[in-house]
Amino acid sequence: MASWLAYVWFGFLTLNSLLAIYRSHGDIAGIAFVATSYLSLLLLFWCLQQYERAPANSPAKSRSKAGVWFSSSLLTVVFSWRVSALMPWPVAAAVWLMAASTVVGGFYTLFLWSGRQ
Repeated sequence: MASWLAYVWFGFLTLNSLLAIYRSHGDIAGIAFVATSYLSLLLLFWCLQQYERAPANSPAKSRSKAGVWFSSSLLTVVFSWRVSALMPWPVAAAVWLMAASTVVGGFYTLFLWSGRQ
């Protein structure tokens, strides 16, 4: 059931992305946004799957974790770029500050913080 549902959502995501590209009417920035978001989501889901399948403390688990951080950071930057273009500069600066905090915080949490107290 779970794999069938994953294929349905993947099909929905693909169809929605294709329709967004079609409706962009040749707007290169819009096409780049949709394509980058779509590919980043695919990479994120694939890296998460690889992370779950990898044995504990293996190099594959570390590589997958790096892929998760990279793809989620890419999504954060792409969405921040799109949102900040619509905002006045003080709000855009706040959006970029929050995006940078998210990326740095994610790096710290995934790679530097040991989780022990």
